Order: sequence, then structure tokens, then C-alpha cells
Amino acid sequence: MAIASPGVDASDQPSAPVDAPELRLFVMGLFFIFGGITSLNDVIIPKLKELFTLNYTQAMLVQFCFFAAYLLVGIPGAKLVKKIGYMRGAVAGLLTMMAGCLLFIPASQSATYGLFLFALFVLASGVVIVQVVSNPLISLLGKPETAHSRLTFAQAFNSLGTTVFPYVGATLILGSLAAISADQLSGVELDAYRTAETQAIVHGYLGIAAALAVVAAAVWMFRGRLQGERHGESAGLAGLDLLRRPRFGFGALCIFLYVGAEVAIGSLIVNYLMQPGVMALPEQAAGKLIGLYWGGAMIGRFIGSGLMRIVSPGKLLAGVAAGAIALILVSTASTGALSGYSLLAIGLMNAIMFPTIFSLACERLGSRAADGSGIINVAIFGGAVVPLATGALADVTGSLAIALALPAACYAVIAAFGVYARKPAR
Repeated sequence: MAIASPGVDASDQPSAPVDAPELRLFVMGLFFIFGGITSLNDVIIPKLKELFTLNYTQAMLVQFCFFAAYLLVGIPGAKLVKKIGYMRGAVAGLLTMMAGCLLFIPASQSATYGLFLFALFVLASGVVIVQVVSNPLISLLGKPETAHSRLTFAQAFNSLGTTVFPYVGATLILGSLAAISADQLSGVELDAYRTAETQAIVHGYLGIAAALAVVAAAVWMFRGRLQGERHGESAGLAGLDLLRRPRFGFGALCIFLYVGAEVAIGSLIVNYLMQPGVMALPEQAAGKLIGLYWGGAMIGRFIGSGLMRIVSPGKLLAGVAAGAIALILVSTASTGALSGYSLLAIGLMNAIMFPTIFSLACERLGSRAADGSGIINVAIFGGAVVPLATGALADVTGSLAIALALPAACYAVIAAFGVYARKPAR
């Protein structure tokens, strides 16, 4: 039975911390998987852009459909997790991800862009459910006072996935591009070319589906390991009443903007580095450098998990957001390697943003943690909106450099939140 703190209803107390090293390892594995799968979009975008002769706005529909799942599935996913528990919720998410991977087979056979977008939406729906489980669960598996550091450390494994998957994906997917391009073909020949070239995508996602089946079976074996799990009732429309809390509402907005900025930059890296005024790289070589962007986030999260034990998380958040703005300015004002690598270095600045914004926004939510996680996952819909808007801005202005002003504006708001949330929540 939970003991209520003074002035706090016992029903609002979170589940007791659980000392289970094997579960911490399992959750870090989940971060690795959904991080890697999400980053593969950065490889698929230039592939589909060429195959279906898309402009930047149309190509960014990949991210729009993927991250739209956070808007549509975030709150229902939280309700599902509250009903069946964290471990069974993780299994449900993994199986949904597997179904999304398998949908790439009919998408390739029909050579239809819309089916690829639908497959990505289903895949992302599973990612959302797994993420609803992972964020509060890693906070539960240890002492409350070290939750900021622990979540940042777990997010480093997310970044490990985002570093490894794009490199492998660029080799398997972008490396398969034929000498001929889709805009040189039409009719039956074009359909045959698209079907043949998308086989590389299918093979990659079939491998992921097999791995997800194994992980889901392993998680099912641990389904009874987490005892004493508690979830509070939603006071408003699926917990949306939490947005009335200024700190949480501001934090949710910043998650929207952060994910949008991070995804927009990652989605444009290949095309940005291919520009004659930047590094003039071939497509596959530019694709492999995506790993540096996400690898910077991985390194930064390991460093950040230690720094946050001695530096205020809010102040550190404000500092790295300012650093991201500075790097965008350097990249857009320079040429050659400096322009390219300064853009890639933004990954290092991104490192602590998501876990820090999440934990600062969700401080003292108690048993409402699952509701908070669901709403935060809805805010990840920013990964659909901001990249699409950035792509449209690039099409209108004819300049990727000018389009990067939108992610820079997002980082400015995040810096303001860091200053606002520099003190512990009351």
C-alpha cells in the first residue's frame, strides 16, 4: 500500500520503484529498436523521392505519415497500456511494428507510394505504443531522484540505433539505386523499375520483422515480472487536463518543436550534403553520413547523463538549444566541409533534448505518468508537421539553407523552456 506524501492523495502516488536490472536492459533494447527504425526514414526519403519523382513537400509525406501515428495513437496507446500493463503493452507494440514491416511486401509489389506511406503509419503505430511503455518504465526502474540521468542514459541506446540503422540502410537501400532514374521511364517500364528497386526496402524490413518477433517472444516471457503496477484515472479527456499545468503544457509544446526540428534536419541531410556548394557527395556517401548526425546524439547522451548530476537540467537544455541555433547559422553561412559538418554536429546538441524536456515536463505527475507519456507521444506529431513545413519552405524558396530557419526557430522556443524549467517543479 502506498504512503501518501503530505498534501497529496494516495491514489496519485506512482508505482514503487522496481530493482530489476534485466528489465532495465530490456527497456534499453526497446529504445535501440524504435530509434533505429525511426531513423531509417532518413534513408528511405531520398530513395522514394527518386523512384516516384517527388518534390520535397511530397517526399516529406514519409515523415508526415510516420509521425501522424503519434497524434492518432498516442492517447489510445496510453489507455491500452494502462489497461493491460507495461509488459503486455510492449508486446502489443512490437507485434504492430512487425505487421507494419510486412506491409512493405504488397507496397513493393504494387509499386504504389500511398501503400508505402500506409505501411509506415502502421509501423509507427507500434513504435508509439512501445514508446508509451518505455519512457515511464525506465523512470520506474530505479530511484526517483536519478530519473533524469537514467532516462538520458536509456536514450543513448535510442541514439545507438539511429547511428547503426542509417549506415546499414544506406548501404542496402541507397546502394541499390540503378544507373537509370525514374524520370527517364514511363508506363510498364516505370512500374517494373519501381518494383525492382523497392525490393531492397522490402528485404530490410523483413529482417526487422523477424527480429521483432524474437523480441516480442522474449518480452512475453517477462510479462509477470513487473509487480505492483499502478495507474491513476484520467481526470479529463484522456488526460488532456494535464495540459492546463503550465510546466507540462510548455514541455509538450517543446517536444512537438524538438522532434519536428530534429526530424526535419535529419530528413534533409542527404540532399543538403549532395549540393555542389556544400560537399557535392554522391547519394550513398551522403546517406552514410547520417550516422554522424545521430551518432552525435548518442555520444552527447552518454555525456549528458553524467553532466545532469552536477548541472541543472534546465540550464543545460537552454545551452544546447542555443548551440543548435549557432550551428545552423554557421552551416547556412559557410560552404564546403564546414557547412556540411556543422549541420551534422547539430546531432550533438540534440542529444539531451528529448529526455530532458520529457522529464522536466513530467515532474511530479505521480500515477498520471502514463497519461503524461501518452500526451507527450501525441506531441511527437511535430515530426510530421515541421518537416513537411520545412520541405514546403524549401520548395517555395528553392533553398534548403533558407528552409533551415524553421528548425532554428523551434530551438529558440526550447531554449526558453530550459530557462523556465530550470528550478524543480512544485
